[in-house]
Formats: sequence, structure tokens, C-alpha cells
Amino acid sequence: MTTRFDHVGISVPDLEAATAWYRTALGLTAAPVFRIPDTNLRGVMLLHESGYRIELLHRPTSHPGPTPATALEAANTQGYGHICLCVDNVDEEYARLVAAGAGISMPPTAAPRPGARMAFVKDPYGNLIELLDRAP
Repeated sequence: MTTRFDHVGISVPDLEAATAWYRTALGLTAAPVFRIPDTNLRGVMLLHESGYRIELLHRPTSHPGPTPATALEAANTQGYGHICLCVDNVDEEYARLVAAGAGISMPPTAAPRPGARMAFVKDPYGNLIELLDRAP
């Protein structure tokens, strides 16, 4: 079987606001909004030029789940914890995302991989986004 990672799905309280934030903050383009027949679920697929995709989903009946303040706190809860984006410069991207409204979770620091740097921010809904540079 040949497989590849396709996308990550994130449930959000406001599809239009979340779409605008992700498009602006991460430079994503949006496909048309879709609806799942016989449900109140709407969604949109967002695409980055490098190929990764984020699917935003909205149901009026949804409610917030746990939103850990830090990556270490997220690791205490089983299941989805964060998405990770490789960037050219962690410090610059971190500053840019914070200026775009991302919450601070972990400022840039050394990553476990020798020579690499990482940081964590939160989208406006508390979802963690890791930034990792491309050091070998």
C-alpha cells in the first residue's frame, strides 16, 4: 500500500474568521467552502504552496475542547497535540505569527535535533502550531 499524509482537520467556532486568519498568518489559499449533505457541517480546505493542507471544519453545535497552554501540557493529554511546520527561520516566523495574532506558547529555543530551533504558537482558538527550522 502506498500512502502519504494528506491534511490535518481542525474544528473551529467561526469558519470565516478562522479561514481569514490561516490565510493571512500562514499564506494559505482556500478552496470553496463545502457542506456535508444532511448535516450542519461546513468546511474549507486550505493549501500551502509547499503542498501541506489544513481543513477547517465548523458545526454550530460544536464546543471547545481542551486547549493546553504549552506543548508540554499537550503531551499530558492523549490524542492530537499540535501540527508542525518547517520554516527557514524560526525566530522570524515566530515574530511574524505573534504579530498576526498568534498566542505565545513557547518562544524560540533549541530543538531536540542538534543544531535545530523550534517554537510553539497558538492559533486564535488555542490550537498549537510548532515551528521547526530546517537545520540538519
